[in-house]
Amino acid sequence: MSRILRGELLSWLGVAASIAVVLLALMALAGAPFGEALAGFVDGAFGGRRFSYLLTTLSRAALIVGMAISVMLSFRAGLFNIGGEGQLVAGGLVAALVAIMLPGPPLVVLLISILAAMAAGALWALLAGVLQLYLGVPLLVGSLLLNYPIRYIGSYLVAHPFRDVESGMVQSHLVPQAMWLPYFPGTRLDIGILFIAVASIFAIVYSHATVHGYHVRLNGLSADFARAVGLPVHKLALQTLAMSGAIAGLVGAIAVFGIHHRYIDGMLVQPLYAWTGIIAVLLVGMVPWLVPLSGFFFAVIQTGAAGMERAAGVPKEIALVMQAVIILFVASRVSGALLASSHRKAGGDGDA
Repeated sequence: MSRILRGELLSWLGVAASIAVVLLALMALAGAPFGEALAGFVDGAFGGRRFSYLLTTLSRAALIVGMAISVMLSFRAGLFNIGGEGQLVAGGLVAALVAIMLPGPPLVVLLISILAAMAAGALWALLAGVLQLYLGVPLLVGSLLLNYPIRYIGSYLVAHPFRDVESGMVQSHLVPQAMWLPYFPGTRLDIGILFIAVASIFAIVYSHATVHGYHVRLNGLSADFARAVGLPVHKLALQTLAMSGAIAGLVGAIAVFGIHHRYIDGMLVQPLYAWTGIIAVLLVGMVPWLVPLSGFFFAVIQTGAAGMERAAGVPKEIALVMQAVIILFVASRVSGALLASSHRKAGGDGDA
């Protein structure tokens, strides 16, 4: 065990050193002093007047963590659902349109809109599952391809029938102000982060303390074994995909009601919430209680990079470069694990 822990520690030190080297190299190319850049990074992520930048970090972290939780649930079940972006867009789009079109008391319409967003995300994820189970389209391919039609459907709807023409932008009308998620007193941070906190707690408890979560994990480790012991593999897969898509839809609704207050074309795609969530999950090896910390880490990188640009003139695109280094680290870990697994299987066959 100590050898395994030592290896993990060395891996983490390796990625930290790689990020540091890349960071120093980029700052040297930009001609920025290290001290100013570091101070700008810390202030951009955690400082600001009345901690405004910290609140921005928390707001971004909420959406990244939400998408990471969505991904983690499906990945632990052995379901490589990389269609979180489409499920996120489906949730945000449906939430905005329902809130704009449905009459009724604001609180009731808000609740219905959030539930509709979760249902839209779940249905979009289930579509990918149905394509795999009944038509033979691999989930990895089907879920990825389904990201595109919902994006274009959303673009069409807010560019034509539901466009706020007076704004001059490709976006829907504002949802009624009475439906906006309230801010914490004295801040610009909305209570949407509490929804994500509840979803995170649910995911951790579900993964570690429920029979259904155990069955799903068993299915992820070996679908053949799960099938052999009598578990309903197809049913578990569809249930897990629905759960994963529902959380993605919830994140889309939080972005609409808490941050943008309308659906704007590209608002859920361009920040790469879904893809950053995937990286955050893989970085911590799909360990549920580490996923929120990993999501917060990536939010810190992004907001801190913006702080470096303000303070020292270091381009904020440095955050993308840092994420690329982390992706390389994750890819090396995954490929190493696959190689070790193939060696073990080959050794077992040889012994047999």
